[in-house]
Amino acid sequence: MNTTRSSSSLEKSYELPDGQVITIGNERFRCPEILLQPAMIGMEHEGIHIATYQSIMRCDVDIRKDLYANIVLSGGTSMFPGIADRMQKEIQHLAPSSMKIKIIAPPERKYSVWIGGSILASLSAFQQTRISKQEYDESGPSIVHSKCF
Repeated sequence: MNTTRSSSSLEKSYELPDGQVITIGNERFRCPEILLQPAMIGMEHEGIHIATYQSIMRCDVDIRKDLYANIVLSGGTSMFPGIADRMQKEIQHLAPSSMKIKIIAPPERKYSVWIGGSILASLSAFQQTRISKQEYDESGPSIVHSKCF
């Protein structure tokens, strides 16, 4: 009986655009968990917390403190409730105990990539590095080396 009560408390109903109402339970938690445990669906990748940790550890030791203190979540998958707290906990567990970990979850993070691209496109320096389709068709992928580096 206790199980029934707790499983019904996990359920949440959503109204779809066509008016149909669906109720989901623990799927709400299993889907985002795949970001941290890809093996749940047979993927042989590390979770986002481990990928973040490994990325920081591959950087120069002098900037790691700043990187740990400025982990920014972005994109639609960062909108899952509790993801910032979970990342904080998981990275805190992996990082050296002396590190201050700060996970930043801006309210507009769902659109962060678009906002960043928009800012980049508005910079005058970007105009010199952008590659048109015609340029790409004429030169192929190597055009990136001459335009961007």
